Amino acid sequence: MHPGVNCISFTGGDTGISISKKAGMIPLQMELGGKDACIVLEDADLDLVAANIIKGGLFLQVVLVMESVADALVEKVKARVAKLRIGPPEDDCDITPVVTESSANFIEGLVMDAKDKGATFCQQYKREGNLIWPLLLDNVRPDMRIAWEEPFGPILPVIRINSVEEGIHHCNASNFGLQGCVFTKDINKAMLISDAMETGTVQINSAPARGPDHFPFQGLKDSGIGSQGITNSIDMMTKVKTTVINLPSPSYSMGSSGSSIRSRI
Repeated sequence: MHPGVNCISFTGGDTGISISKKAGMIPLQMELGGKDACIVLEDADLDLVAANIIKGGLFLQVVLVMESVADALVEKVKARVAKLRIGPPEDDCDITPVVTESSANFIEGLVMDAKDKGATFCQQYKREGNLIWPLLLDNVRPDMRIAWEEPFGPILPVIRINSVEEGIHHCNASNFGLQGCVFTKDINKAMLISDAMETGTVQINSAPARGPDHFPFQGLKDSGIGSQGITNSIDMMTKVKTTVINLPSPSYSMGSSGSSIRSRI
């Protein structure tokens, strides 16, 4: 709100929305988190899907998988989760403590809500201080908080769907729209689903990820405003100014080439 501020770039969550409400006419560029939807079709390479779920760190996602392949995918993810190393970062572990006790308490609240509402726990829930063991939650329903809220911890909800339209609907019903992904061997289906998903970026057959800095990165809805990336950031920090020169007589002649040359000079 200081008069010396002429643009704001911010990464966060609810704080960013609060800033945007106070910014008035100041240009904004914000990345405010997400709940990335991963839509898995029947023809997907399930080993590839499972690998990318782990590659994505089990964060920020909700897996929307067709019922016919859900059992197989869950088993493959469970097998990979069992191989993860859990502990302090100095031991080069895969899963390390979350940053604060309040974060751990928030994650635990999402887990307990899912438990009370009947989600299937594929591992035993385990927590020591701020360290939370990875947990795959199967048979998650839309009435569970974990289906919509971003845990920022190693908790992955799996929602079984019976149609592509059901998956797209869940994706678009979220107040977030940062990234998403689609797993299928049919490029035509992939592009149709990508077009329908209300997210800033859609990865086909890969986990959500930041691209190189020249690659636009933006969120829709509560996931942000503006677009990051070198060119986009420069544009955000640039104001266009136009100067129009109005001469008392025409600045060029329709006559000889010599006149035209003199006019240009």
